[in-house]
Amino acid sequence: MSNPQIHGFTSAAFTPLRAAFADCFGLGQHGGSVAVVHKGVLVAELWGGFADAAGTRDWQQDTLVNVWSTTKGIASVAMAMLVDRGLVDYDQPMARYWPEFAAGGKGDITVGECLSHQGGVDGVPAPMDLAGLYAGEPYAQALAAMEPLWEPRSRSVYHAISLGTLIAEPLRRITGQSFGAFLADQIAVPLGADIVVGLPESDEARIAEIIEGPHTFDSVTQVLESAHPDAWVNPSLRPTEPNTREWRAAEIPGANGHATAKALALIYGDLVSGASKLVSPWALEQATKLRFDGVDAAHGGPVAYGAGFGLLQQDARPGSFGHSGWGGCFGFADPVAQIGMGYTTNHMLGFGDDVDPRRRRLVECVYAVLDGLQ
Repeated sequence: MSNPQIHGFTSAAFTPLRAAFADCFGLGQHGGSVAVVHKGVLVAELWGGFADAAGTRDWQQDTLVNVWSTTKGIASVAMAMLVDRGLVDYDQPMARYWPEFAAGGKGDITVGECLSHQGGVDGVPAPMDLAGLYAGEPYAQALAAMEPLWEPRSRSVYHAISLGTLIAEPLRRITGQSFGAFLADQIAVPLGADIVVGLPESDEARIAEIIEGPHTFDSVTQVLESAHPDAWVNPSLRPTEPNTREWRAAEIPGANGHATAKALALIYGDLVSGASKLVSPWALEQATKLRFDGVDAAHGGPVAYGAGFGLLQQDARPGSFGHSGWGGCFGFADPVAQIGMGYTTNHMLGFGDDVDPRRRRLVECVYAVLDGLQ
């Protein structure tokens, strides 16, 4: 797309981000948004391009898009909030909060081990269709009843879908709320963040259409051909699944958050603002403490995890935490720089072991601005 119209604002210091965001359209962006919060203040929010593949709907300020696994970072915030309130301890067995999870010899697997992808429950071995995943309870029951697929604590294998259930199910039992309700009441509304899990039909008109781009499925194929394919079967998922009403309406806290970039930036920016409305510094430290550092046994790439958060944030600087999503969306925080950043796109691309060039362009620009402010 050439010469896209860019909407939104930046502070004077962050003016270079406008050109960087425009460059993303030459790197495979069809439509999207980017936002930055610095020291608790929104300093940039930009959007542009198209919300549909045909190019008939302009991307708006309030356009929502399925952010895939970027949702995991937000789910990890919810768990950190429970830890902060003394309702969960990362070092206690998951079965303490979800008794059925003790089945199959899983009684001693801790919450922290589950959330750092070390629990051996990266997928469910029982046949599971999309309807079971969408309903939520059948998938949770299968996860609770299963035996570990490999020896817990022996390795880390990315829990693509199940990690969300490993947060949502204990949360529901502790608070009485579904994950979507907790997200709305205790994260989205207090921060004014436009993010939802379990999309109401009234918001359908705001949703961007997901577009499967080149090499999008390559990373999944790599996992399916590995010794640990379970995260992507029972059920199998296609990149365009989020274009269905059934996917959008379901609550899949590991994969189907619908958000704006501003929402992601507001949440991550709050965490490192020095005056968080969500968690204390102690709870954030516990949530972002290194729990695994090594190689993912399925895709073979280097990984580092806290309690749900990714700590090896590619081009972000040491100490940063957050989560990216399949195809390009991401959100992260840098506590040293006191920034929270979010990016959303509807054009899913795959780059193997390399960093998405759209991400690289935006993140490098933000850090260049910050370096210039010192």
